[in-house]
Amino acid sequence: MSDLSLATPVETLLTLAAESNGDFFTGRQIITFRNRDTSQADRIGSLSVSDATRVASSSDFAEGLVDFNALGDADYVVFDELNIAVSSGRQEVASQVSSLSVNAAESSILAVEPEIFVFSLQGAAEYLRGFSAAVERIRQDLAPGGALQPGAEFEDNAALAAATWGLIATRAASSAFSGRGIKVAILDTGLDMNHPDFRGRPIVSQSFVTGQPPQDGNRHGTHCTGTSCGPKSPPGQPRYGIAHEARIFIGKVLSNSGSGTSAGVLAGMNWAVANRCDVISMSLGGAGGPFAYYTQAGQAALNAGCLIIAAAGNASRRPATIAPTGAPANSPTIVSVAALTQALAVAPFSCGGKVDIAGPGVDVFSSVPMPVRYSTLTGTSMATPHVAGCAALLAQSNPAFRGTALRAALLRSARRLPLPASDVGAGLVQAP
Repeated sequence: MSDLSLATPVETLLTLAAESNGDFFTGRQIITFRNRDTSQADRIGSLSVSDATRVASSSDFAEGLVDFNALGDADYVVFDELNIAVSSGRQEVASQVSSLSVNAAESSILAVEPEIFVFSLQGAAEYLRGFSAAVERIRQDLAPGGALQPGAEFEDNAALAAATWGLIATRAASSAFSGRGIKVAILDTGLDMNHPDFRGRPIVSQSFVTGQPPQDGNRHGTHCTGTSCGPKSPPGQPRYGIAHEARIFIGKVLSNSGSGTSAGVLAGMNWAVANRCDVISMSLGGAGGPFAYYTQAGQAALNAGCLIIAAAGNASRRPATIAPTGAPANSPTIVSVAALTQALAVAPFSCGGKVDIAGPGVDVFSSVPMPVRYSTLTGTSMATPHVAGCAALLAQSNPAFRGTALRAALLRSARRLPLPASDVGAGLVQAP
């Protein structure tokens, strides 16, 4: 792939990838700087292999909000909060990247790695099916709002009387905490801003998807937002939201087809960290890794008092096959979440290996865009916002629980299960 810019839509990148080698790479590169204290001047200098090199920076934008459309013909954009840069992918820039000094004693660059595609993790489908489904949806020009991936998804809206099974199992339904004063960022397909259950809530929203507003045209993001931060008393429905008084930050990093790139995810992470969100929830993933850039981003978040929580993935076919946790959840600095059934067994699709904690991930009732309003979905995507919501309650319970301390408290308070740590980590997440 050539002549790519930092604003090239993900749909175009997916189509080009499918027409070339059909892999998970976008054709762009991501540069991870060695020292988190590397100065902006040193970062720009290490990328400027010629006088003509054009480097943009997230510090050029208010609150770290990078607008890809405003980058023009920049060769690179640097995410200052994360100490990471992304190349544009143009042929001449690719030649520059290949000449960068990497991992040498005098170099400020730790690694140069390919950018990958990422997908919403809904249903028991491996990443390849996510890739194929996204490409096929683009080709067919389907209307937004449908499911991205086929698989284990349920439309049975039969509900428990007072609260969903996930809120009961995690003790969120009986917690005295509400998430008040805590900032929770959900990096996903956006949120239905017209959903009545979120009316009057303090919501900050931004899109990092070229040509698409933060409005959710998929439903995945609205469902995840509902579980982590939905209302305490939705009219005529069971309670499905955990941190019902948290301040919501919506970062649209996945398109309405449920697909995105690492650059978009990193842009959302940079924005969430710049806004000092206490919890960052990411129900998305891709193949490969762990990647230095996601590990660096996770550490930068921890250093800033933020905790990133991500879905382990849905590629297993238990008991025959247990697939490894995908990226970015497989990075050691990011909390990875497995999915449990109502019987507190490992969901058959849930990935294993690098798993830190588990959450309810089968038949999860939550909000979706209007006019449907509610639906019941399945996946590690659904388990992740349970953990994020409980993390927000823990953060409210003790102001010292931030970053690394919040991670430790989250894992320490989990309910131990008679299952391998490689499947469920510390166990079932519990609210304070």
